[in-house]
Amino acid sequence: MAAEESVYSVCGMCSVRCPILVEKRNGEASWIMGNPHSPLKGGLCARGAAGIALERDTERPATPLIRVGERGEGKWREASWEEALDYVADRLKEITAMHGARSVLWSDRGGPFVDLHQAFMRGLGSPNYCNHDASCARNVQHAALSVLGMGRKLVAYDFRNAKHIILQTRNILEAINVAECNAVMDALDKGCKLSVIDIRSSVSASKASNFFMVRPGTDYAFNLAIIHELITKKLYQADYVAKYVDGFDALSAFVQPCTPEWAEKETGIPAERITAFAQELAESAPNVIWHPGWMVARYNDSFNVCRTAYIINALLGSVGVKGGLPLVNTPKDVGRKGLKKLVDLFPKPEEKRADGVGWKHPQFDAGPGLVNLAYDAIATGDPYPVKAYLCFRHDPLMAMPDPEALKRKWEALDLLVSVTFSWSDTAWHSDVVLPLSTYLSRESIIASKAGLKPQFFVRKRAMQPLLNTRADWEILCGLAARLSDVNPEMKKLAFTSIEDIWNYQLQDTGVSVADFAAKGFVELADAPLYREVEAYPTPSGKLEMISGKWSKANIDTLKPYTSPARPAPGEFRIAFGRVGVHTQGHTVNNPLLHEQMPENVAWMHTSRAEELGIADGDMVEVASAGKSAGRMKAFVTECIHPEALFMVHGFGHRLPVESRAIGRGVADHELMPGGLEVWDRSGGGLSLQEHFVTVRKA
Repeated sequence: MAAEESVYSVCGMCSVRCPILVEKRNGEASWIMGNPHSPLKGGLCARGAAGIALERDTERPATPLIRVGERGEGKWREASWEEALDYVADRLKEITAMHGARSVLWSDRGGPFVDLHQAFMRGLGSPNYCNHDASCARNVQHAALSVLGMGRKLVAYDFRNAKHIILQTRNILEAINVAECNAVMDALDKGCKLSVIDIRSSVSASKASNFFMVRPGTDYAFNLAIIHELITKKLYQADYVAKYVDGFDALSAFVQPCTPEWAEKETGIPAERITAFAQELAESAPNVIWHPGWMVARYNDSFNVCRTAYIINALLGSVGVKGGLPLVNTPKDVGRKGLKKLVDLFPKPEEKRADGVGWKHPQFDAGPGLVNLAYDAIATGDPYPVKAYLCFRHDPLMAMPDPEALKRKWEALDLLVSVTFSWSDTAWHSDVVLPLSTYLSRESIIASKAGLKPQFFVRKRAMQPLLNTRADWEILCGLAARLSDVNPEMKKLAFTSIEDIWNYQLQDTGVSVADFAAKGFVELADAPLYREVEAYPTPSGKLEMISGKWSKANIDTLKPYTSPARPAPGEFRIAFGRVGVHTQGHTVNNPLLHEQMPENVAWMHTSRAEELGIADGDMVEVASAGKSAGRMKAFVTECIHPEALFMVHGFGHRLPVESRAIGRGVADHELMPGGLEVWDRSGGGLSLQEHFVTVRKA
C-alpha cells in the first residue's frame, strides 16, 4: 500500500538527531528511513527504526501526573494539561517569590534545540541552565577550549578525506552516528587506516589495522609516549608547528621522560609497537584524525587524555586542514544570517551560577555548566538555595553515579518536574511528570547545523500523539504564558503556534518555512568550504600546549602522569559503554529493541574467570563496597583487559511500570558509591571508571 504522505523530520532516539523521512498511512507513521537528500550520506540505525514502537508503546507516561505519595513511591493522580501546567507554574511562582529566580535549576541532554530551553530559563531570570555533559563530554569540550580556544564542535572530522583515523574513547561503530559511521567505512574502502585504543575489542576494533588494548586508566601515558616519539624522532610537521603552535619547547621538555619503554610498563603495549605507530602517523600527516573522544567522563586524567589527542593532531598538522580536523562553518562564515535566537528575547541574568562555573571555576564553559556541582548547591544552599529542578529528557538517577546519594542531595528540593517521553528513574522520583510527545508526534524549533556546508533543519510532526502528550514548545510556552502575570517578560515566549516560532527564528535569514518542504533542511552553501586558519581564539592566538586560560586558574595543563590504581586481588575496574541497539537507559523497555538485546552481560577476561570458577554464560553477582547491584550473565572472552569488567550501560531497571526492562541485567552506576564526588578537577567531567567491583558466581 502506497504512503498517503511523506514527512521530512528528525530522529529523536538518541542525541545525534539524524535526518529522516517518515511515511504515513491512515494518519499514522508507518515507515521511517534516512532522509535520502542528506548530503552526509545518512541513514537509520536500529534505534531510529524503533521509533514507531516507541509511539505505540503504552508503557510510557500517558497523561500528566502529580505525585500523591512520597517521592519514588509511585503514587500519582492523573491531571489534565491545564491543571498540570497551572500546578507547576504556581509552584514556580511561590518558590521564586521566596528564594528568587536563581533558585530554579534546569538540565537536559543538550542538542540542537536547546535555544528554547535556555530562553525559558533566561526569561525566568535564572542563570542555572545545565545539561548532562558532566557525565559525557565536558572533559573533551574543555580540552578543546584549552588547546584550540574554541569548543569541540567548531572543528569537523573529515573522515572521508583522511588517511589514518585513530579512535580513543570513541567507539564509533557502536555508539552510532550514522553519517559518521558511513564516512569512516567509505574512508576504509579508499585505503584509510583505522587504529583503535581501548580496554576491549569492540566492533570498531574489529575493523582496525592497529588495535592497542591498553591497561585501564593509562591512555594518558600512551599519548605522552606518542608525543615523545613525534618530537624526538622529528616526525612532526615542523612548518605547521612553527606557525601555529605555542609552547612547543615546554611540551618537548615535558615529554622527555615519556619514552615508549616507560609507557610499556604503564600501558602493557610493547615499546616497539608505539614507535612503529608514531611512524605510521607521520606517514599519513596531515590527513590524520586522532579523535579526542565522545563520552570521556572516565578517569581522573581524562581531560589530559583529550588534550593530548588535540596536541597530537596539532603536531601532525591536521587541525584546520582537509582530511583532518577542519574548522566548521556557521552561517556567518558563508555570508548568511543565522537564526534569530529565542534566548535573545531576554537579558542575560546577572546572578552567578549555582555550580560555580564562570566564577569559582573561571576556566570552565558556562554554557551548560556542571550539573553535578549544582546538585551540591541543592544540598548545601551554597552559594544560595536551589529549590526547583526541571529535568527535560534527562535521567540523572541513571546517568549519574550513586543514585541513592543523589536522592539525598535532592531532598531539599521543593519541586522536581520531569519532562519525558518514557519512564525513567528520575521521572518516577519526581513531583510532576509532564509527558513529552515522541519525535514522531511533535515539532521542534528550527535548528542550525554548523559544518563544511552549514544548514538549517526542522523537525515536523509526522502524526498526532497517540497518548495525551505535548511537544516541548507547547509545554514551555504554556508555562511562560502562566508565569507572565508575575513576570511580564515571559509573554515574549508565550507563542501559541510553532509556525510563529519558526517565522521569528527565520527573520533576516532569507529562508522561509516553505523552503524546508523540498528536503527537510536548507543548505546555506553550494559546496564544502575549507577555511584557512589565520589565528586561533586563544590568549596566544595559537594552539596552546600550555593553556593560558587554565594557567590563570592555577591548573597545570601539562600535568605529570600518575599511574592509575590497580584493582585489589579479586577486584575489577568497572567499565561501561554503548551498543548499537540501545541509547543508554531509555530504550531498554522499547518493545522492538528489547527483543534485540533484553539484558547486558559482564565481559571478563578468560584468565580472571578461571580464577573465580566462572564459565561463559554463568550467572554472576556484581558488588561494590560489599553491596550487590544484581545478577547478570558472564561473557568470558580474551577480548577485554584482565583488570576490567565491562557492561553496556542502561540496564538493571527497577520500575514496575516497565514490564520488559525490570530486573534485566545490572546497572553500572549503582556500583559507584561516592561517585558524585569523584571528578576530573581539570576538565570538570565525572570519573565514572575510577571504581572497583567484585564478582562471584551466583
